[in-house]
Amino acid sequence: MPETETVVDTAAGPLNAILRTPEGPARGGLVLADGSGPATRDAWQGVPGWLAERGIATLRHDKPGCGGSPGDWRGQSFADRAAEALAALAVLRKQAGVERAGLIGYSQGGWVVLLAAVTAPEQVDYVVTLGGPFVGIEEQERTLLGRVMRRRGLGEDSVAAGLAWADERAARLAAGEDPAGVLAEQGRLAGRDWAAVVCDRPYATAEELGFFARNLSFDPPGLLPFLACPIMAFFGADDEHVPVERSLAVLGERLPARHRGSNGVAVLPGVGHMLYPVPPRADAPPFEQLSPGFLPLLGAFIDRVA
Repeated sequence: MPETETVVDTAAGPLNAILRTPEGPARGGLVLADGSGPATRDAWQGVPGWLAERGIATLRHDKPGCGGSPGDWRGQSFADRAAEALAALAVLRKQAGVERAGLIGYSQGGWVVLLAAVTAPEQVDYVVTLGGPFVGIEEQERTLLGRVMRRRGLGEDSVAAGLAWADERAARLAAGEDPAGVLAEQGRLAGRDWAAVVCDRPYATAEELGFFARNLSFDPPGLLPFLACPIMAFFGADDEHVPVERSLAVLGERLPARHRGSNGVAVLPGVGHMLYPVPPRADAPPFEQLSPGFLPLLGAFIDRVA
């Protein structure tokens, strides 16, 4: 199945991309949106090939500043990332010749594809999220920090102190404080037993704190009622990063009923945030360790909507 190097023109500049098409005519398409941090167009491993075997064309692209592409993802907002996904969708439709096409995003990419679908409902025919929280960034990160501190054996007093700084840091950034100043204050906490968790990446530089600050107001529950296309949401039952139960409750309360019968939610047992076992095995590529339920359910959803 052919792969073609292409570019996606964005506000950050032309991002390097790869178009993967089936051997025959494509019956649908998906743009692949990465999660947090740096990522290149090669991050999705065997998923594009699996989709191509089932007649689905895909396009994946670098994040700004990665893989030889211009820009800096740390200077973005989720709105910037959503605009990139929509630009990539236009390239996919034109170059693969598909009529129906959607977006698939993992982790932070789940927020991105939700925002893109609500921003331009006439352009997005379906959405898939993998470990994408349906709460805001502050609640999601607070959940993760608490779980990691407890997993590392910190006592509840230490967990409370670490979360108190996380809350103060978020409040100060939301109020418009300079991230560099907040970072300097954070540096004075380095000796605390919780600092290695709460003050580490993605909170360890002014650029990372700036990214966090720009996206604090992002509100997934507020977006869901305006989603005009079908959605399939995947979660790992052992996901440490995402408040799965809260996300399921938000979906149940806020997802519109217009696509009842096409929407889907799956909580896959025995896997974590990226739908791999926790920890993943060292004797096999991650793609081969994906939950055995994931790809069949993804294929069934695409059969319904593409």
